[in-house]
Amino acid sequence: MNSFNIKCKTLDDTKLLAEKFANLVKEKGCFVNLFGEIGAGKTALVRLTAEALGVKEKVTSPSFVILNEYHSASIPVYHFDLYRLEHAGISTITDELREYSDGKKITFVEWAEFSQGELPFERIEINVTYDDDDCRNYEFKSVGEKNNYVIEGLKN
Repeated sequence: MNSFNIKCKTLDDTKLLAEKFANLVKEKGCFVNLFGEIGAGKTALVRLTAEALGVKEKVTSPSFVILNEYHSASIPVYHFDLYRLEHAGISTITDELREYSDGKKITFVEWAEFSQGELPFERIEINVTYDDDDCRNYEFKSVGEKNNYVIEGLKN
């Protein structure tokens, strides 16, 4: 598994990270699992990445609607939140999640730990944590070979 870690001290640092990530995935798309506590910055990273991709709509947390879709950029962006579904509800959207993993699109899944292993093998996992000094730590991992180029691009 290929990985990359970075510490962002400010929102501007996170914005630069999101822009770099967006530039790497905008041609091929990818499926991204996001992990982290409430308030760690998962939705902020999605919002900044979507903005860097050219999404014009306001990017918000899909906590209550499960899925937000954005079609104003050159590549569709889908943003799932599995928190409210937890374990029991995942089976109701497993096929849908598989559909959102194919083709040229970017799919973000927050609270992927609730997926019970039902998410695509070829993916990027991002774990977001925060320090006492309010810095955000981002750990990117490529699961499978397909997205190794993203991790390598982030390292450069």
